[in-house]
Amino acid sequence: MNKKIILPLVAVIILLATGVAYLGLDLSKQKKANQEMQELAILDKKEMENEYEQFARQYSEMKTQINNDSIVAQLTQEQLRTQELLEELKRVKASDAREIARLKKELATVRAVLRTYVLEIDSLNRLNQNLTAENNRVKGQYAEATRQIEGLSNEKESLSQKVAIAAQLDATGITMTAKKKNGKPAKKIKDCKSFQVDFTVARNVTASNGLRTFYVRITTPNGTTLGGGGSFQYENRTLECTMKKAVEYSGEAITLSTYRQVTEYLEAGTYTVSIFADGNMIGSRTFAFN
Repeated sequence: MNKKIILPLVAVIILLATGVAYLGLDLSKQKKANQEMQELAILDKKEMENEYEQFARQYSEMKTQINNDSIVAQLTQEQLRTQELLEELKRVKASDAREIARLKKELATVRAVLRTYVLEIDSLNRLNQNLTAENNRVKGQYAEATRQIEGLSNEKESLSQKVAIAAQLDATGITMTAKKKNGKPAKKIKDCKSFQVDFTVARNVTASNGLRTFYVRITTPNGTTLGGGGSFQYENRTLECTMKKAVEYSGEAITLSTYRQVTEYLEAGTYTVSIFADGNMIGSRTFAFN
C-alpha cells in the first residue's frame, strides 16, 4: 500500500482512540460527581429530619415547663405542624431538589417560631420566679407580723394576769372571838353564843374602787360550814357562807367586823375562817377552841 495513504490513516486512528479514551474518562468523572452530589443530598435530608425531630421534642418539653393553658395549646399546635412536616420530608426523595428546598424553608420558619416561644417561656418563668420570691417575702413578713402580734398578745395576757394578781385584795389580821351571852369572851366553846370575826383589807391602789362584798366562811372541826350568811361563787362552785359584809372600798386599808349568832351545838377543836371577795379567797386562818 502507498505510504502516503497509510500514514494519514494511522494518524486518524490514533486521534479517534485518544478521543474515545478522553470521553470515557470524562464520563467516569461526571458519574462520580453525580454520586457525590446524591450522597450530599441524602446527608442534607437526614440533617433536616434530625432537626425536625429535635424541634418536635423541644415543643414537648416546653409544655411541661409552663402552666399556661393557652400557651400549652399553641405549643401543641406547633408540635403537630412540625411532626407533619417531618413526615412529609421522610416521604420526599433526596433528589427532589424543589421539595427539599421548600421543606428547608419550612424548617427555618419552625426554627424561628420555636425561638420565639423559648424566649416567651423563659420570660414567663423568670416572672414566675420573681412572683414566687415576692410571695415568699410577703409570707415571711406576714409570719413575722403574726409572731409579733402573738408575742404582744402573750405579753398583754401576762401583764393582765399580773395586774389581776396585783389587784387581788388581801385580808390580814384575821381574828375569831367566841362570845358568851353577855358579850364577853367565852373560855369554853360550849358557852359560845356568838362569833365575831375581824379582819383588815390591806391597801391596794391597783384594785378598782367601788362596792365590795366580803364573805366569811367558818368551817367546824368536823368539816361542816356554819351557814346563815347566804352563798357566793368560787371556782365555778356555789359555796355557803357564814357571814358577809358589803362596803365601799377606796383602795385604802379598811378593818371590818362581822357577827353571827350561835344556835347550834359546837364541839371543841379547830375552826377555820376563810375570807372571800371578787371570786377569790383573800385570807384564811385556823383557831382552836376548848
